[in-house]
Amino acid sequence: MIRVVRGNPTPEELAAAVAVMQARAAAAAAGAGSDLTPGPGAWSDPARTVPGAPPAPGPRAWRTSYWPA
Repeated sequence: MIRVVRGNPTPEELAAAVAVMQARAAAAAAGAGSDLTPGPGAWSDPARTVPGAPPAPGPRAWRTSYWPA
């Protein structure tokens, strides 16, 4: 059951709000909600702090591997 606490929404506004809530509930039930709310594993992943891809091997790879603090 949905209850409007404040304001007076039009039927179209209320239908849009209900459609969004139903879509989010369906996505969460299907397991696709993980991209909407990242779990604690995403924050503790060390790869998140790496600024980019590692340098390609080559004669000057040592110059591009330096990561200033």
